[in-house]
Amino acid sequence: MSGAAGFIGSHLCDRLIAEGHAVLGYDNYMTGDARNLQHLEGNPAFEFREWDVCRSFKVDGPVDGVLHLASLASPKDYFEHPIETLDVGSAGTRNMLEIARQHDARFMLTSTSECYGDPLEHPQVETYWGNVNPVGVRSCYDESKRYAEALTMAYHRVHGVRTNIARIFNTYGPRMQLKDGRVVPAFIDQALHGEPMTVFGDGTQTRSFCYVQDLVDGLYRLTLSDERYPVNLGNPLELTILEFAKRIRRLTGTTAQLEFKPLPQDDPKRRQPNIGKARKILGWEPKVSLEDGLKETIDYFQRLPSPALAPS
Repeated sequence: MSGAAGFIGSHLCDRLIAEGHAVLGYDNYMTGDARNLQHLEGNPAFEFREWDVCRSFKVDGPVDGVLHLASLASPKDYFEHPIETLDVGSAGTRNMLEIARQHDARFMLTSTSECYGDPLEHPQVETYWGNVNPVGVRSCYDESKRYAEALTMAYHRVHGVRTNIARIFNTYGPRMQLKDGRVVPAFIDQALHGEPMTVFGDGTQTRSFCYVQDLVDGLYRLTLSDERYPVNLGNPLELTILEFAKRIRRLTGTTAQLEFKPLPQDDPKRRQPNIGKARKILGWEPKVSLEDGLKETIDYFQRLPSPALAPS
């Protein structure tokens, strides 16, 4: 698995091991965190190698599945590292697909709802081709994932690789980076410090937030399925950013005020998954309520070592 030390990757490692699988994880720590894997140290079912999967490599021994999660998923990170973002979607995906081809293994790509861009169709269904600006500031991430999907399908058609593609919508939960710039940790960070909570635009743009354990369950089910085309994984509960900020304020007990700033370029106005395909094919849908998931996430951030929550 690539991206093993990341937010979602580390949780997926836990699920795979709990299901009786042995995991070989790769991460170059560009955005991953070694703390996310500390609890697996000494576990005979887990091996870790620090490596950039954009560089070719080989794996000895049998391989049943190759899971490609490595990516810079936060706008803060891919704005700072656009070339590396494109590299991991292209060269990184190619190298991971080669491992799958060489070992006749399954391959699962974690793609993104960003493939839909600023959608003109709502909610978004997998057959929608999207409304993406290919040269905008977000294009390094959007196009890296769109290319990765195309490359994955090419390996399936040309080499017969057993592929799966997950289009992940907004996900939150423990092990997110507090300072990664995404809306959940950003609001929680500001709320816990009593700082103004930054709302971009007028806050009427919408997102759908899925708790990480629900998402990982969907990824696991998808990896075992025979579905080769993209499958949306996310929570169809749609909230405005303003509504979400107010929930964070209530759950943290903060008196922090809301601070409005201009909407970033190409920021999607609405984002909500149609998960009919996941329900039908995988028997999957989110189970954790937003209230419970946010409480778990807030509790995680409150329990971090004090330097992580020290005012900047």
